[in-house]
Amino acid sequence: MNKRMRIGLVAVLGVSFFFYSSKLADDYFEISKNLDIFANIYKQLNIYYVDDTQPGQLMKTGIDAMLESLDPYTVYYPESEIEDYRFMTTGEYGGIGALIRRRGDRVMVAEPYEGFPAQKNGLMAGDILLKIDGKDLTGKNTSQISSLLKGQAKTDVEVVYSRDGEESTATLARENIKIKDVPYYGMLTDKVGYIKLTGFTETASSEFVAAFKDLKNNQGMESLVFDLRGNGGGLLNEAVNIVNVFVDRGQEVVYTRGKLKEWDRSHRALNNAIDKDIPIVVLINGSSASASEIVSGTIQDLDRGVLVGERSFGKGLVQQTKPLSYNSQLKVTVAKYYIPSGRCIQKLDYSKKSNGKATEVPDSLRQTFYTKGGRPVKDGKGIEPDVEVELPDAANITASLVGKDFIFDFATEYRRSHDTLIPANKFVVGDDLYGEFVQYLDGKDYDYTTRSERLLEQFKEASEKDHYFEQLKEEYEELHSKMSHNKSEDLQLHQEEIREILANEIVSRYFYQTGRIENSLSLDIQVNKAIEVLESPEEYKQILTAKKSGGKEK
Repeated sequence: MNKRMRIGLVAVLGVSFFFYSSKLADDYFEISKNLDIFANIYKQLNIYYVDDTQPGQLMKTGIDAMLESLDPYTVYYPESEIEDYRFMTTGEYGGIGALIRRRGDRVMVAEPYEGFPAQKNGLMAGDILLKIDGKDLTGKNTSQISSLLKGQAKTDVEVVYSRDGEESTATLARENIKIKDVPYYGMLTDKVGYIKLTGFTETASSEFVAAFKDLKNNQGMESLVFDLRGNGGGLLNEAVNIVNVFVDRGQEVVYTRGKLKEWDRSHRALNNAIDKDIPIVVLINGSSASASEIVSGTIQDLDRGVLVGERSFGKGLVQQTKPLSYNSQLKVTVAKYYIPSGRCIQKLDYSKKSNGKATEVPDSLRQTFYTKGGRPVKDGKGIEPDVEVELPDAANITASLVGKDFIFDFATEYRRSHDTLIPANKFVVGDDLYGEFVQYLDGKDYDYTTRSERLLEQFKEASEKDHYFEQLKEEYEELHSKMSHNKSEDLQLHQEEIREILANEIVSRYFYQTGRIENSLSLDIQVNKAIEVLESPEEYKQILTAKKSGGKEK
């Protein structure tokens, strides 16, 4: 390099450093200035505002609003909510082990977890919580009541609850509650195994490996249905470890890229694969997100298995937790992730908002990438399954019965009058029991509007605005009369899906989450399609080798 070139390079670097340093100085000045303004506003509000401001809550509101302007995954956890943070990463918390939900101005037990204090002390689905440690719960929300129930293991909590109008009191010793990432696994056929994974906490991969080995070594599994539907994700390294079950050491699973260089990282399989050849179908849907999309997307990109179901959620962002003062935590988005084909499947752009809402990546900007074997796949908008199987929408009457808790309440009453039930995978709602349910509904309010009725009402409104309705009134009323739904007819017309949901709810009263999953499998059209694909080696191979002509796009 000659002298003139060296001088030019030094000049360019000097100018670049000057602008970088200037920007850094400007940023620090803006941060310092706005922190000073914020501190003064906070101080003046707490001194002069006419009502008590509750300083801690006021600050939490300000922090939450600031973070909400970024994305929904950047979250502040004060010390009082640290149990929620621990549960998010470990699946573990101190409490009684029960799902709760609101009913009117009360909160009830929706489902106790099998083997934990609530279930062992006799609490059942449908029990209304009245008091906790002497505190009346009227009007309190689920978050407030959950906080009262949680606490250190081996501490007692006194719960007053109502069942069938009678009050009872139970003293429960809290335990460390660990929700399994694999709540159920088993054989669907003589050769097809099934594993349901509901989270990616720090035990996810070990639970998955244990289930996989048991199915393969002890139960004759020759192919696998891996169910990630409804799995909202969790720890990235657990996703890498699970993919590593099927791909060998050294294979890149995911690459992260952030604003800081320290987040430009390649995450590779660290161990030898347990089984590189077993045929796999992965089930996904619109609630499969984050780590679920890393697993399913990587398996698709490497042509290691077939994806069945519906398009996934589309979360291609990575979070890291930073410790703050006073035992608080900040979970902050630090990077985007890219799976082996090179694509990022992030659906929403939080840096570009319209009316306060993040914008979707437009189809015109989506790029085509290619799997290891040359199959085309696209970035943005989640993972598209290789075989799309959409679940049908529930009938209006079914949605009404579920939404108004009539199926829940009937199952609750059934459990209280029947001590035992036949095994979960064999239980069905027969004609006699369905007749009892129809009779139970007699006189109850579960009105609903069908899609046709809504469209007819929209037609009426439009014709009134256009001043045509008077001319069409007679025809409208005749059509309305013919279309008006008949509840008795609908109960018979849609009885198949109502029976399925009712059976599943009843089974959950006896066998909890495990039974609920097992009972639903035989009638699950996405599971049945997965079995069909696995039992047809030609179809399985054809899906994985389908190619599109043309060069590779990036």
